[in-house]
Amino acid sequence: MTLRRITTVEDLHAYLHIAMQLEHATIPPYLTALYSMHPTTNADAYRVIRVVAVEEMLHLTLAANLLNAVGGTPDLTAEGFVPTYPAHLPDGETDFEVGTRAFSRDTIETFLKIERPALAEGDGRFVARERSSRALLPGVDAHEDDLHFYSIGEFYAEVGEGLQRLYDEMGDDLFCGDPARQVGAAYYYSGGGAIVEVTDGASAAAAMRVISEQGEGLGGTIYDEEGELAHYYRFQQLLLGRYYQPGDQGGTPTGPPFEVDWEAVYPVKADAQLDDYREPGELRDAVFAYSATYGEFLTRLTEAFSGRPDLLLPAVGDMFRIKELASQIIRNPMPGAAGVNAAPVFRGLAPVEVS
Repeated sequence: MTLRRITTVEDLHAYLHIAMQLEHATIPPYLTALYSMHPTTNADAYRVIRVVAVEEMLHLTLAANLLNAVGGTPDLTAEGFVPTYPAHLPDGETDFEVGTRAFSRDTIETFLKIERPALAEGDGRFVARERSSRALLPGVDAHEDDLHFYSIGEFYAEVGEGLQRLYDEMGDDLFCGDPARQVGAAYYYSGGGAIVEVTDGASAAAAMRVISEQGEGLGGTIYDEEGELAHYYRFQQLLLGRYYQPGDQGGTPTGPPFEVDWEAVYPVKADAQLDDYREPGELRDAVFAYSATYGEFLTRLTEAFSGRPDLLLPAVGDMFRIKELASQIIRNPMPGAAGVNAAPVFRGLAPVEVS
């Protein structure tokens, strides 16, 4: 798929659908890192990743509100919505891998790349290079060049500018969606940040700010608009071994020590696929049960974003209740792979028949 610069409402629909896909794509990696930690260990690291995962759910919901507001139709069950891991995201002139992997220093480094602040401005938003076959963000069709977003931050900057450009042309006619499809504060988990119902240009801009600032910080600071530490710097604490506190600058936290036990982790299989579990038995049944339950979670989200916002709160709870299914999986050795444990698969697909 190749995107155009945003000049029509249909272009905006395409970008916002990809924004939903992008926000969801971070959730399986964050959940896998959580699942892989030994119980009763790394409570602070667990809390950091869990809070970020909840806020990614907020971003997914905000992207759905934006799409609904401009007359689009969110669908998390569409073919290809869930990526096959490892997927690739833009990192300047190259891509980096995002996978479902055990908690480790390397995994947290990847999370930092996902959440890093936007780096480029103006024409630097795009780079000309070959596109990875597993890239989550499409290229951009501009003057026949093979252009790609420099980073996730630049993708959202393009969405924000496209929204404003269309609003300048169309005014309130841009926001033609059914207000009943908006998810409001009454239907969202209160620990995840501020939900925004999108009904006009001002609320659309506010929703975009929440998505950007929770990840990278506000105007070059390490905090978002609500005064909460941005995702990038929350993760950075784990690697620097110290908490940020008010008044700190990025890269130099001065708070209490942040203790991490990097060894208290199950060695789960990286980027597990359903085809890795072809031997009949309890483990295979558990993996497919998890995958099916994850599919039900995505179906419930789609229904919530399609006029049933009351379903969102139970869905957010489901995201963590299925941890019990995952725990049944990750404590088992992976058949035929010494020193590797099994891992859940986030597909939502029917079982593959074994001949």
